[in-house]
Amino acid sequence: MQIPTLDREHVLWSEGCQCVAGMDEVGRGPLAGPVVAAAVVFRPGHPLVDGVRDSKTLTTKQRERLIDVIRNEALTWGVGAASVREIDRRNILRATALAMRRAVARLAIPPDRILIDGSPLPELRVQHEAIVGGDATCQSIAAASVLAKWTRDRLMLRLAVRYPNFLWDRNKGYATEEHLAAIETHGFTPHHRLSFAPFAQLRLL
Repeated sequence: MQIPTLDREHVLWSEGCQCVAGMDEVGRGPLAGPVVAAAVVFRPGHPLVDGVRDSKTLTTKQRERLIDVIRNEALTWGVGAASVREIDRRNILRATALAMRRAVARLAIPPDRILIDGSPLPELRVQHEAIVGGDATCQSIAAASVLAKWTRDRLMLRLAVRYPNFLWDRNKGYATEEHLAAIETHGFTPHHRLSFAPFAQLRLL
């Protein structure tokens, strides 16, 4: 399994960047719940944090163990979200960028550079460097992915208590067969993204 490194951060630190933020988001694809972004900054020269990897490769228990480690080891970190209403009003890409801007705004120190996973995101409206597969290769991005995933999962677990028919404690709002079946049976909630295609297909709008 690939282990994310701090190679890119070291290059930027050597160029004089003191605050390099790795950033990632979770929740672009689900039918329900917010999109959540996180930003994590490690001190220049900080060693690798053992166990930090792309959040998708970690178990729930591993993420739970790492969350306090990441927050304690980071120079600063921030989390931001965009609501279902914002997703439906703006579209998911713009809402994702909004969540990312909110995460950056919560950093105690303004970043010199921002590293994000995937392709460039013009909607972000701030200068950034996009790294394809960054959550698997860049530790600050991987740490952000863990923080974002942990935060969103906790939000969906809370919503699952209020809306037990949709089994969000298991599917976290993604379009699983059980979730789609529940929508057909029970309709939608205020936390469903009505702009997403499955709702039009089910003629629930």
